[in-house]
Amino acid sequence: MITAVLVANRGEIACRVFRTCRELGIRTVAVHSDADRNALHARVADTAVRLPGAAPAETYLRGDLIVKAAVAAGADAVHPGYGFLSENAGFARAVLDAGLTWIGPPPEAIEAMASKTRAKKLMGVEPLGEVTEADLPVLVKAAAGGGGRGMRIVRRLADLDAELTAARAEAASAFGDGEVFVEPYVEGGRHVEVQVLADTHGTVQALGTRDCSLQRRHQKVIEEAPAPGLSEHLTRELHELAVRAARAVDYVGAGTVEFLVAGGRAHFLEMNTRLQVEHPVTEAVFGIDLVAEQIRIAEGHALEKDPPRARGHAVEARLYAEDPARGWAPQTGRLHRLDVPGVRLDTGFADGDDIGVHYDPLIAKAVAHAPTRAEAVRGLAGALERAVIHGPVTNRDLLVRSLRHEEFTAGRMDTGFYDRHLAELTEPRPDFWAPLAAALADAHGRSRFGGWRNVPSQPQVKRYLMAGEEHEVRYRHTRTGLTADGVRVVHADAHLVVLETEGVRRTFRVARHGDQVHVNATALTALPRFPDPAARHAPGSLLAPMPGTVVRIAENLTEGARVQAGQPLLWLEAMKMEHKVTAPVTGTLSALHATLGRQVEPGTLLAVVRET
Repeated sequence: MITAVLVANRGEIACRVFRTCRELGIRTVAVHSDADRNALHARVADTAVRLPGAAPAETYLRGDLIVKAAVAAGADAVHPGYGFLSENAGFARAVLDAGLTWIGPPPEAIEAMASKTRAKKLMGVEPLGEVTEADLPVLVKAAAGGGGRGMRIVRRLADLDAELTAARAEAASAFGDGEVFVEPYVEGGRHVEVQVLADTHGTVQALGTRDCSLQRRHQKVIEEAPAPGLSEHLTRELHELAVRAARAVDYVGAGTVEFLVAGGRAHFLEMNTRLQVEHPVTEAVFGIDLVAEQIRIAEGHALEKDPPRARGHAVEARLYAEDPARGWAPQTGRLHRLDVPGVRLDTGFADGDDIGVHYDPLIAKAVAHAPTRAEAVRGLAGALERAVIHGPVTNRDLLVRSLRHEEFTAGRMDTGFYDRHLAELTEPRPDFWAPLAAALADAHGRSRFGGWRNVPSQPQVKRYLMAGEEHEVRYRHTRTGLTADGVRVVHADAHLVVLETEGVRRTFRVARHGDQVHVNATALTALPRFPDPAARHAPGSLLAPMPGTVVRIAENLTEGARVQAGQPLLWLEAMKMEHKVTAPVTGTLSALHATLGRQVEPGTLLAVVRET
């Protein structure tokens, strides 16, 4: 009987496993890096152990330290979560060798499926060898790990070597293994997967399908169960292939078999020998707790011969601290408020926590379950639209628009969804009353006579940055209260503003954190009355879009070089992903401030391209 579980992970998944452990009466142990010493998962665990020495990005890859932590804290079992060491056979063996229970598949099963090249051969699929023009487009993938890291689409043979180099570097950083392989890239395919559960008594269950086709940078954004629009024949085939994959390696525990579905055919991709990020949609549809099932299986309990019955439909959206309109650039900073009412919310953050630079920018997963797909999709979109999210830029608006896009609501999406629709989905749709509401809320706390003027023609003026554009608003303090042209101010205080135009009354909830102002779902930046001229950069300045480290600079790139608009100049690594920084215009590189290994903050001047 397991009494204490150490989770060899962090953030959302650690908190999620701890929740089940508490429900089962099991003591919880967290591990944390120095960067995570105040993280939510470290705070909510019964015991937290610092992992010493390693750099923050490498800490959770130190299996030796994690095993020592488990023994020192009195844990008798280890749950790997997802990512990091979750599919590392050596770590699983180290846990078992220490006399601890491993809440996962046997090391031999992990080993057989951890390398995507070996897994494909096991399922009768061979990766490409020498790539020719006839093979294009192709997909470069990391042999170990997942999450879109170390993955590149190549459409021109001339780009293959550079993309192989980039993929190897990214894979080595994320997984400690730089092996990559090349396979055909199937255009217009859907990413469909099957959840499996297997016990030590020979039972393997296929728990339905999930569709995870909406992806950015080959990482999932919206997932649902069951996968819509599949024929009964194809669904049965997917279940049979998934069970076959699990039995082929004597699998035990929870795992996921992934496929690319195109033209009514299923193409095997890989088997993930761990719990998936999107497991909550399966839990919602089947009414089970997959973490509890993992623990019971690890204790030797048998599964029922037949899986539970599926009910309804579930949809999950991943809320990221990132800016989809700027190349999905990750964002950092203080998360002042997070509230998504009416749906299941799995998160590793609480109000006031900081989103740092070292790890994946996932803030939370919001999950809606309803009797039908249409109801689940509508419910999730509405919950996200009403959500209170105060802090760094997020992909919230993109999620809402994606869920309401006709291609998605009709179930006709594929993995190229964002390639086709990103521009329209990220087009700014600012609420032009928001700056006025922000100004009126800010003005409320001041003395009426301190703001009142004898000359009514001279209003108060405030400026805000909204959706990348500057907005100026004007209002007046009068004997009867705050007024503004073209609108009736029904009510205004520091947190609530009500405006009426042409008989239509609108309510604005306002929150301010420093110079950041949130008006309903609109984020603004309050601008100073007298801007600092020294803060402006010369035209053509290339600023760091995110915090990160300069890991590559284009070959032979020197000051005075001629560059083309869109040409890659350097690469930043942030949150274990490489981000390409390109020339903003065609011209001459007049200055290059970036150097290899340099850590930069958002807005750091990297280079200057003088347009010619």
